[in-house]
Amino acid sequence: MDIARLHSLLNDYSDKFTQFGELLKEHNKMYNLTSICDDEGIYFKHFLDSVAGEEYFFKGASVAEIGSGGGFPSIPLKIVRDDLKFTLVESTGKKCNYLNTVVDKLGLSGVKVLNIRAEDGAKDKTLREKFDICCARAVARLNTLAEYCLPYVKVGGRFIAYKGDCEDELEEAANAFNILGGEIEKVVRYELENCGKRTLIIVKKVCATPKSYPRGQGKERKQPL
Repeated sequence: MDIARLHSLLNDYSDKFTQFGELLKEHNKMYNLTSICDDEGIYFKHFLDSVAGEEYFFKGASVAEIGSGGGFPSIPLKIVRDDLKFTLVESTGKKCNYLNTVVDKLGLSGVKVLNIRAEDGAKDKTLREKFDICCARAVARLNTLAEYCLPYVKVGGRFIAYKGDCEDELEEAANAFNILGGEIEKVVRYELENCGKRTLIIVKKVCATPKSYPRGQGKERKQPL
């Protein structure tokens, strides 16, 4: 991974990222969006880490993000890749208000915020298997996350998970990928300054997800596949 290119990419849009950082810090006081609220931490652990995966997002892709929270990786990706279209799935109303404010203040087009639980959205015919890519960062363990995300992805599309050092999660998620119609395409291991070991798991959707998934009622977390 070309880390110097990522720094350059952020620098190209420095005004937008500065504005986003101020909005994040302002709303974090009200909504507890992140424990990382110093400028250096926001730059490295949120902005730089979010754009680290941008080369794996197809040009012009429709992207669902599950558990958007503070808007990572979606908002940084949208800033540097205006060709991407995002649907942000977030179950907490206050966080949705914040995300809508960010989208409005930064003048981002092609971004929709949905106040809905991931497992409910995945059962919606207008959302299920309608996206080129589904991504998530810091939401759940990989086997649970796969059950939330893969139902949103079209066959031939990708599920992209942003993780730390996660060898154990990769092993335990193999069964979930098999059941849900996914197959590991690539695992990208890298290190970022001040972030330690990071991993991008790129999963290709090779066949349709059975209609019974996600199971709902918290089973994705309580009884992971």
